[in-house]
Order: sequence, then structure tokens, then C-alpha cells
Amino acid sequence: MTLTHSPRFDELSVAIPRHIQQPVLRQMAERLQAQLLGSDVSPSATDSDIGYCAQILDALQHTPVADASILVAITNEARPRLLLTRRAGHLNNHAGEVSCAGGKHDEGDGNNVVTALREASEETALPASRVHIIGQLPPQESKKGLSVRPIVALIDSDLTLVPELGEIARIFWADFEALIDAPTVEYSVPYPVGPERYTMVTPSWQVEGETVWGLTGRVLASLMEIGFDREVDWYYRLADEAIHSR
Repeated sequence: MTLTHSPRFDELSVAIPRHIQQPVLRQMAERLQAQLLGSDVSPSATDSDIGYCAQILDALQHTPVADASILVAITNEARPRLLLTRRAGHLNNHAGEVSCAGGKHDEGDGNNVVTALREASEETALPASRVHIIGQLPPQESKKGLSVRPIVALIDSDLTLVPELGEIARIFWADFEALIDAPTVEYSVPYPVGPERYTMVTPSWQVEGETVWGLTGRVLASLMEIGFDREVDWYYRLADEAIHSR
């Protein structure tokens, strides 16, 4: 499914913490929005929902535009699930790797949020009208040197998503609360340099038979730190037996 136009930024829904019943999601929203607005407090019961949403959207709209944006989408339900995809194996970049839905910024997008929503709709048929924006995470740098801005949002739990098979081989879900405390395991990655072939090891999460590492892993580690005070030691290092000739 391909959108013929980008979602209207001024029509987007914002998830307000006091209206989120699930406590883990509420805490995450409070912390991300406090960071976005530079405030240590959540909106009080007397604050206008419309005014508060306008502050969130204004802050997001005035964030510098990144080369690409991804949508960290979590279902708004008692047992939340995190949306993940595995990229198609024939792609030139990141083939077969686990990622959040997203992609490169188009000039007509205007800001990072619209990029993330447009790309998520193109890749998974996720309608922007069923997305409720929370905030954003610090940008990450891809292997190609592109800046990538993660946009965090809640999505309705009853969606039927469809992979765009030209880009996405599989859509799957992580148990979000389990992921917060799940241990990481080392993952070995081939790393050729000239005529030599190295092996790098890096942390990863194992989710539904898939390995979550690289930029996606760093994004989730950032979310765990900001939202839940979990610091994940993220590294890339040579394995002991790393070097051998091709």
C-alpha cells in the first residue's frame, strides 16, 4: 500500500500521559514529553488538552529535520507490544535486518513526524489516524552516516497491518514490558576490511526468533534509558578470534 499524500501534521493525535491507563506507557510518555518540552512536570488536570498537544506538536515540528525517521510504535493496551519489521532480503541496504518502520525524508514531508508516519504507512499499511504521538528520541547515525530520528507513538491495538513485500519480509511484535527487563546477548557480525575478514560482537535482543541489533537496538536502548532508567552498555568490539584471510 502506498500513500498518495503525506499525513496532515496539524491533524495528528498526541497521547497525553494523564489519559494513558497502562502505567508503564504512562511513565514513558511523561518522561519523553518532559524531555521534549524541557519540563520536569506532566500537564496538570487544569491544563488544556488542546494547548498541551499544541506544545508537543510545535516542539516536534521545530526539531531539525533528519535524513530519515523511524516510528517506534507501541500498542496502547494492558500488555503493550512493540511493532518491528524484518527488511526484505533483496534490498541493497540493511537486507534481512530487523528495524522499526521508517525511511528517508522527502522534501514534501516538512518534519520528522510526517516522514515516520508516511514511511510506516507505506511499509505496513499503518494509518496515521490510528497513531497517537508521544515524542521523540535522540537521533542515531546509520552505517551509511545518515541521521535517523526515532518518533515514539502509541497505536491502536486492533490494527491489521500488511507488509509491503518490496521492502518488508515480516511484521512481528515484541512484548514491550518483557523487553524492558530482557537481557541482551552478544551477536556476531561479519566485518570485512580489505582482504581481511573480521568478526564484531555487539549486544542484541532476541525477539520472536529474530535478532534486534545495530541502529534498531541502539534506539531501543535509548528508549529504555530515558523511559525506564535502564542503561544498556552498547558496544562494538572485535571478537577474540576476529582476524582471518578471506
